[in-house]
Amino acid sequence: MGVGMAAGLRTARWCVEQGWPVHPLARGRKTPVANCEACRVPGHSRRRCPCLTGGRWCHGFHAATLDRARVDQWWGRRPGMGVGVGVACGHAGLVVIDIDAHARPLPPRDQLLPGIPIPEQVDLTGLANGFHTLGLLAALSGAASPADDDTTLRVRTPSGGLHVWYRAHRSQRWQCSTGSGGGRSLAWQVDVRAHGGYIVAPGTATAAGAYTPVGPVREPAPLPAWLAGELERTSHLPAVPAPRWVPPRARQAVLAAGRASHGTHQSLSTVLAPVARCGHVPEGAGFSDALNRAAYTIGGLVAAGRVSRDEAEPALRDVAFAARPGQERRTEQIIRSGMAAGLERPLHARRRCP
Repeated sequence: MGVGMAAGLRTARWCVEQGWPVHPLARGRKTPVANCEACRVPGHSRRRCPCLTGGRWCHGFHAATLDRARVDQWWGRRPGMGVGVGVACGHAGLVVIDIDAHARPLPPRDQLLPGIPIPEQVDLTGLANGFHTLGLLAALSGAASPADDDTTLRVRTPSGGLHVWYRAHRSQRWQCSTGSGGGRSLAWQVDVRAHGGYIVAPGTATAAGAYTPVGPVREPAPLPAWLAGELERTSHLPAVPAPRWVPPRARQAVLAAGRASHGTHQSLSTVLAPVARCGHVPEGAGFSDALNRAAYTIGGLVAAGRVSRDEAEPALRDVAFAARPGQERRTEQIIRSGMAAGLERPLHARRRCP
């Protein structure tokens, strides 16, 4: 067994000891080992594939295992196997924040922090990568950036980025914002690795360089509450299926919006309308995004003195609870986060609400 093979096996065994299912990566790369010929046939179905039940490594993180004998076979006995180790994040109960530092032009302002509009008067000079956008997102919540979190496992990537590992509660099925992520985004040049994806294990070496732990900590800390709230706000946690009987909930939402419009400025009912409309369908409809935008806008209106917080915030809560009953905890987190950001950005009469 070569030195590189031994290193890969040691890393894989260490990951298994942590309870993290592993799968092999291609030699010198950060991508999974290629499927066998049978699995590359057009129309092949992973769900019925005998490779997964037969102990083979086809289909990437779907083949990840905690079986020590299989790990020894994959990394220790098969010539030509790659030495890299991938960890299936979802089954490991991990949420990994993948921060990039690529030299790329800035996107439009509304894509820097999805769901949080950045006014034109805010100077973006110096903002250049994911370290900056994640730091900005953390600052809006009054928290330190995960990039600076020395209480958890952090891994420097060959490209100059950083993987920040957190431990999630097993009952929460956090979703990726890359690969099969379905268009989710936490911040520009910041990806989330969770269910539906994998992460390169620390100690893995590729042709581009090694994935090197930063500092002495080797265990993921619990996912911070503020970051969990931001992940929920940006749809990284699937909505809990709501009851299928829709009309009563829809009527409740519309009535709540109507009551609010009588007690506050007319613009408030306009802000609440998109949230109320989500009550017409049992799930989806972009509820998290609609609620976040409404909370941010109401925060801005309150900061500008255009509406009363004592009236506007309960009205928003009533509409949101009616539109998505049974999701009160998640709804409260989105409202708190959105309003906190909006209170920092007063919306005066001549400004257009986002």
